[in-house]
Amino acid sequence: MNDSSWGARPRAGYAGEWTAPDQGPLPAGPAYDAHDAQHTRPMPIVPETGRDADDRDDRNRGTAPATRSGPPVRDDMPQGGSPFRDEMPQEPMSTPPPAPQQPQAQQPPQPPQKKRAGRDLRSAIGVGLGLGVVIVASLFIWKAAFVGVIAVAVVVGLWELTSRLEERKGIKAPLVPLAVGGAAMVVAGYVRGPEGAWVAMALTALAVLVWRMTEPPEGYLKDVTAGVFAAFYVPFLATFVALMLKADDGPQRVLTFLLLTVVSDTGAYAVGWRFGKHKLAPKISPGKTREGLLGAIAFAMVAGVLCMTLLVDGGTWWQGVLLGLAVAASATLGDLGESMIKRDLGIKDMGTLLPGHGGIMDRLDSLLPTAPVVWLMLVIFVGSA
Repeated sequence: MNDSSWGARPRAGYAGEWTAPDQGPLPAGPAYDAHDAQHTRPMPIVPETGRDADDRDDRNRGTAPATRSGPPVRDDMPQGGSPFRDEMPQEPMSTPPPAPQQPQAQQPPQPPQKKRAGRDLRSAIGVGLGLGVVIVASLFIWKAAFVGVIAVAVVVGLWELTSRLEERKGIKAPLVPLAVGGAAMVVAGYVRGPEGAWVAMALTALAVLVWRMTEPPEGYLKDVTAGVFAAFYVPFLATFVALMLKADDGPQRVLTFLLLTVVSDTGAYAVGWRFGKHKLAPKISPGKTREGLLGAIAFAMVAGVLCMTLLVDGGTWWQGVLLGLAVAASATLGDLGESMIKRDLGIKDMGTLLPGHGGIMDRLDSLLPTAPVVWLMLVIFVGSA
């Protein structure tokens, strides 16, 4: 051994014997008295022999020690390895093979879902039948009663329209002069004819302007403009139904008008729901299709032929064809016009008074613009008497 190994700390994993340097006798003191010193004896120095001595000399000369045949110690282990790496080489880890997947039973193809109507058809049909009974009964029993039905529908429609305008746009169209003037307009048309309807319309518009003057001027222009529009849109157009009723065969003319409009709407709905693929006006009413428009025209033409030949005195089949075509066009435009209003207001229905239908205005949307068209064509075809 060289002198430099004395007092040096053995390296980690060194298996040879390490002896402490001679530090002389221990001092006598409380912990080392003479009695205890008699019971201590120096450790015998065991000479290095065999393999350990050879390894020590090899390390001092800078040569690699010979390979041991016994169990390895830490000095022989590669850094980060296993002591049994040389003797038991590890096989590379392999992932276990995936378990065989059971073949999934093929699901039968789902049948395509049928189109569903957007409303409660049961409620819609029930309400429609109830309204039909009231209309037909008042129409053929007493004409004045049907005029009252028109007036009530006009007032309720005005209330729905003005309420939605105020809720969604903050427009306060005066309802009182509109309701009074609208009912008077219908009665005047039935009693005095077209002249009475025009005069009542002018007086209603003037009443709207004056009534709004009782409130602050802020928003005056938009309020009176909406009021005049509402007076024209609801009661004035509805007055043409009263003008049809005034004729001798008035009930038959009104029934022709109602049947053609309802059949046109039904044909558009049925054909569009079953075959509709091409949108008619997607920005205004996404649900309407060109196929539905063709269905409305076809249904209305057939109904027009039947009504003109069976209900209206002096009517012919070709007049029924033209009447049906005109009704399909006006009903579709009226429906699109109200869809524009509701889209601008951000609502789906004008009201909730009629289950399955919405409000009164949701049923008058196609009837109102169709009334003057049917009245005019009947006057041209068979006269106003």
